[in-house]
Amino acid sequence: MQNLVTVYCKNNKQYVQIPRGTSIKELYEQLQDSLTTPYPIIAARVNYKVQNLDFLIYKPKDIEFLDATSESGMRCYVRTLNMVMACAVHELWPDCDLRIEHPISQGFYCTIRPSRDEIKPITPVLVEQLKSRMQSIIKDDRPIITEERQTKEVIRLFGERNDGETTLFETLGNPYCRYYRMGDYIDYYAGALMPSTGYINVFDIEYYHDNILLRIPSRINPNCLNDRSVQDKRFGIFKEYVSWNKLLHISNVGEFNKACKNQKSFEMIKLSEALHEKKVAQIADQIAHRESGLPKFVLISGPSSSGKTTFSKRLTIQLMVNGIRPVVISMDNYFVNREDTPRDENGEWDFEHLHAIDLPLFRQQLSDLLEGKCVQLPFYNFETGKREYRGDSLKLEEDTVVILEGLHALNPQLIPDIPREVVFKIYVSSLTTVNLDNHNWIPTTDVRLIRRIVRDYRYRGYSARETIARLESVQRGERRWISPFQEEADVMFNSALLFELAVLKRHAEPILDEVPKYCDEYTTAHRLLKYLSYFESIPEREIPPTSFLREFVGGSSFRY
Repeated sequence: MQNLVTVYCKNNKQYVQIPRGTSIKELYEQLQDSLTTPYPIIAARVNYKVQNLDFLIYKPKDIEFLDATSESGMRCYVRTLNMVMACAVHELWPDCDLRIEHPISQGFYCTIRPSRDEIKPITPVLVEQLKSRMQSIIKDDRPIITEERQTKEVIRLFGERNDGETTLFETLGNPYCRYYRMGDYIDYYAGALMPSTGYINVFDIEYYHDNILLRIPSRINPNCLNDRSVQDKRFGIFKEYVSWNKLLHISNVGEFNKACKNQKSFEMIKLSEALHEKKVAQIADQIAHRESGLPKFVLISGPSSSGKTTFSKRLTIQLMVNGIRPVVISMDNYFVNREDTPRDENGEWDFEHLHAIDLPLFRQQLSDLLEGKCVQLPFYNFETGKREYRGDSLKLEEDTVVILEGLHALNPQLIPDIPREVVFKIYVSSLTTVNLDNHNWIPTTDVRLIRRIVRDYRYRGYSARETIARLESVQRGERRWISPFQEEADVMFNSALLFELAVLKRHAEPILDEVPKYCDEYTTAHRLLKYLSYFESIPEREIPPTSFLREFVGGSSFRY
C-alpha cells in the first residue's frame, strides 16, 4: 500500500488509488469510462495549477481534466499549435524565425523574419507550403518532451538557433529553465503543452495583410474554427504601437528588462506617455476639424479596465484646447429602476444588458438636445436603485460637445434615429504591445485583469479572489455587448503602456499572493503571478499624474 497514492478527480467527484509515479494521461485512461467528456482531454489542473498530461503523480492531489472548452485548456492547445507552426517554419526555412505578433480576427497575426530587421515576403503559395508542413508534423504525432537544465546551458542551446533568442533567459535570474523539445527542435513556452502533435485536430492558416493569420478552434465547439471577424481598425492600432516600440528598440520582455537594468526606464516612461498624449490630441483635432462639421455627441466604449474614464478626462482637456466646450454625461445615470432591470439566465440582475438602460428616455433627451431644447438630466442612485432628478440641466450651444462613456456606446441599437454625422465614436482598450519573446504573447485580457485587481483592491475593497471570480461574467458581457461593435468606432485608442506591468508588479503581487492555493481562482492568480515574474520591477515616481496607469495605482490628478 505504500506504493499507492490517493487522488481526488473533480470531474467525477471520486477518490481513486493509483501507483506513485502514474501520469495524468494514465490516470485519465483508467477513469475514462466514468467521465463524460464530449471533447478530448488535453491538460489537467493539479491542485489548481495547470499541468501537461505527462505530469507524474507522487503525492495526494486534486485533479481536474481539461478540454479545449476551458480557458486553460484552450491556452494549452494554442501554445502547442504555436510550437508546431514554429517548428514547421524552422524546417522549411532554417534561416528564418516565426513571430507571433498579436491576437486579431479571432486568431493570431504572424510574420516570418530572416533576421531582426527584415520581414520575409509572404505569398499565398508560401502559406500553403507552411500549412502542408504543419499538417505533416501533426500527422507524425511527434512527442513533445519537457526538459529542464541550468540556465547557462539553456542560453547556450537557444543561442545556437537562427534567431539567437536568449534575452528572456538572461534577464530572468533563475538558476534553472524549463523548455520543450520536439525531435531536434527546441522552444520555450510560458505554460503547459500537450504531449504530442497528434492532439492538434483543428487549425488553419491564411494569407492575411501580406502576412499570416493563424486560426484556432472555438471554445464553444472546439471541433470547429473560431468565426473569422474583420478587425481592420484593431489591426491598425497594433501596427501603430509596434512602430512606437521600435523607437525604443524594444520588441520583447527580455529587451525591456535589459533597458531597465541600463537605467533607461525613465526614458521609456517619458516617451510612452508623450506618445499617448500626442494620440489623444490627434483624436481631439480629428473631432474639432471633421469635414462634416463638429459632432455633438462623442460616444466612448471599451472593455473593463481599459482606462475609458481617464481617456474621457484627457480628451476633454484636448477638446478645450481646440476651443470646444465638452460636457461629460455618464450613461449609468440612465439605468432603469432596479426592479425593471433584465435578469440573466441565472435569475440575477443583468446590469450589462442593453435594456438595463432606459432607451426611450436616453434617445428622447439626445433628440431634444439636437433640437436646441433644454433637458433635465437624470441621476441614478445606486443605493436605492432609483432614478432621481437633482436640478441638473443641459442645453447645447454651438461649441458644445457631449461626451458619453458607457458599455453600449458603440452599439448601433443605442441611438438608431440620431443622424450619424452628429456622432463620433471611440473604442478604448488596452492592447498588449510587448511580447515575452517571439512565440509567447501576453493576452490583453490578462493585462486588463491585473489592472482591475489592483484597482478593485485599492478603491473598492475587493480581494483578488473576488475580482477573478467575477471575471467570467464580465467577459461574457464584453463578448456580447462590446466586442462585436468595436469596428463601428471612428477611431480606436490603445491605453496600454509599454512599462505598465513592470509598475503594476509591485502592487499586484502581494494582492495575488493572498488568493488561497486551493480554490478555482488560484489557477488564474498563479498564471498572472508568472507573467509578472518575467518583468523587472520599476518605480512609479516618474509617471505623470494624468497617466492612464494612475487610474489603477493611485496618485492621479483626476477625480474618479
